[in-house]
Amino acid sequence: MSLKAQHLLSASSLALAASLSLGVVASACAKDTGAVFISSEKDSVITVLDGKTQQQVALIKACKRPRHMRLTQDHLRLIAACGDDGNAIVIDVATHKITDKIKLQEGVEIFDLSPDGKKLYFSNEDTASIIGVDLISKKVITKIKVGEEPEGVLVTPDGKTLYATSEVASLVHVIDLASGKIVKNVEVGKRPRRLALTPDGKELWVTNELGASVSIIRTADHTVAETLKFEPKGFRADEITPVGMALSSDGKTAFVALGRANHVAVVDVASRKVGNLILVGKRAWGLAVSRDNATLYVANGMSDDVSVVDVASGRALKTVKAGRVPHSVVIDD
Repeated sequence: MSLKAQHLLSASSLALAASLSLGVVASACAKDTGAVFISSEKDSVITVLDGKTQQQVALIKACKRPRHMRLTQDHLRLIAACGDDGNAIVIDVATHKITDKIKLQEGVEIFDLSPDGKKLYFSNEDTASIIGVDLISKKVITKIKVGEEPEGVLVTPDGKTLYATSEVASLVHVIDLASGKIVKNVEVGKRPRRLALTPDGKELWVTNELGASVSIIRTADHTVAETLKFEPKGFRADEITPVGMALSSDGKTAFVALGRANHVAVVDVASRKVGNLILVGKRAWGLAVSRDNATLYVANGMSDDVSVVDVASGRALKTVKAGRVPHSVVIDD
């Protein structure tokens, strides 16, 4: 049967149609491999670790300056944004092979996928906009003007709302995706970077890199409920630069990478109190926590490695080399 015929037969199934359009061969797919993927900006590679041993099992020659990465909803594909060649690459999780490229724009860094896996939304600092791309046709479907230097992008689980940070304006934009309009601008701390939504959908957490803080936004009315300041003893204010953030699967704990402070803050979500500071590598940046909440991986941009943290003990047990300037971590579990 021809590829075209296969595509027509699967038109009723959005997930399968998306898989065909992204060049995935069904027989080569595997789920929950336990692999850990780390993008390296300077080496233009993605390092793949075995999640049990933390040993390198593959090195994917990716593209120019791979940065943010996301797994598709079915965990069969990994999409990575390539900042210096303006593409996103699609990687088969089971085989570690690049199966497709999607043309975006030079400078792309952070993106998110729609819940149905059909669209990709990314921030473009040069044009101060959020751009939506249809993953099947690979065409731009929307362009939304936002504040200067947008970075963080997050689509809600119902696919109706997109949140985007503007670093220069110190705003979080609340965007209605049906109309493509900004419905509210929320003032947060200085230089907001990344976003995380609690599992119940009631709170949006925003890291403020130059504000040494996290803004906690109520999603019911998009007002700031609280600003959580990081003031660890022994550090200058300019050393505390939170960027990366991850929530535990149960939503009870937030892990916040403190950048130049070389630590990760462990925050109790309910009380909004910092319970522990975990020493990691230099300039803690992107991070990811395993689904069982047992292991935290932290990309250290200035020491060119990843810290493997045992969450229960609050200690980094191992350091793994991961190319020059590791950016993001994704766990297939």
